[in-house]
Amino acid sequence: MGILNTRKNKRYSYQPRYYNGEGSPFELKHKFDDYRVTAGSNKGLKTKFNNAISDYKSNNDTTGANRRVLYIIAALILVFLFIIDFDLSIFSFKR
Repeated sequence: MGILNTRKNKRYSYQPRYYNGEGSPFELKHKFDDYRVTAGSNKGLKTKFNNAISDYKSNNDTTGANRRVLYIIAALILVFLFIIDFDLSIFSFKR
């Protein structure tokens, strides 16, 4: 045990008893990571935003869920503006 020498970690050759698959059994991976572009080691806010936009554009939404989400968000915003008593007349043209 010297001052200049660092201690090496011990390595064990542990093999799980009932694992017959491929790859590491200790790797934590989400089951949808192979199908998404946005999941992964994306660095930077611009890269994440561009990947999210391209994923949104390439999504073939046949059920109209994206449009439904936009309608729900718009309704919630209007309810919020009504609750805080926001005057919507500022958006109308006065002659």
